Amino acid sequence: MKNSTGNFFSTEEQQRIKRTVKNAEKCTSGEIVPMLTRCAYDYPRAEIIGGGFFALAAATTLSWGFFGESLWVFLAAFLLLYLPCKWLIRFCPPLKRSLISDREMAEEVAEKAMVSFVERQLHHTRDNTGILILICLFEHRVQILADRGINAVVPPHTWDHIVAELTAGIRQGQACDALCLAVQKCGELLAGHFPVREDDKDELPNLILE
Repeated sequence: MKNSTGNFFSTEEQQRIKRTVKNAEKCTSGEIVPMLTRCAYDYPRAEIIGGGFFALAAATTLSWGFFGESLWVFLAAFLLLYLPCKWLIRFCPPLKRSLISDREMAEEVAEKAMVSFVERQLHHTRDNTGILILICLFEHRVQILADRGINAVVPPHTWDHIVAELTAGIRQGQACDALCLAVQKCGELLAGHFPVREDDKDELPNLILE
């Protein structure tokens, strides 16, 4: 995956996603909000631990291999190499991801979804029928979070299949198609429980790039 939200979707793709959301919401009073974010969390611990580990390995190799196991060379090399190693991990997403457990990333994505849901006012829709489709680029994960009005009639596991399809589509390089399909399926599901009202209005953004 690309790691910048600004160029992940082209301008044409962004417009297509917004149109898909508008069309899906024509049949329901629910609100669907796709959101793309670079990462759910910065994971500073991975940078600290990883930077320390690589600097330690490099300093040990340098000291033992070329300077007769000199402690002073080891300390100097470690201090000089720590920040470059830390920056290497920061700007190399695959390497950084390898230092983070799947459990930690899942927890951070779930927390990001909850925080974004509140910050973006998805919990303030008239009928409590907002849906957030969160795509986290760094974590390669998708999270769908629905408001209490939807959760009262739709089992939480309903979203699992949509999440799996969207995640697979993104990995296959068909992010726009996969997201539009996910939006359509969310709209169809909502239409069965929350049909559109005569005075319905678009209460939330149709795409958020963070």
